[in-house]
Amino acid sequence: MEQEIMTVTQVAKYLQLSEMSTYKLVQEGKIPAFKIGRHWRVKKEDLNDFIEKLKNGERL
Repeated sequence: MEQEIMTVTQVAKYLQLSEMSTYKLVQEGKIPAFKIGRHWRVKKEDLNDFIEKLKNGERL
């Protein structure tokens, strides 16, 4: 079963970015995310929506 909730590390690997770059995008609210305790999590559906927006020419 595919994971629906991803860690920043998993998102970074998926997007082929560094963890630091991914963490910065999450903290700035550019990648939709939420916190559980001290840890950021990203819904895969939100990440795919984010990617589609980028593909359609929307800027970060």
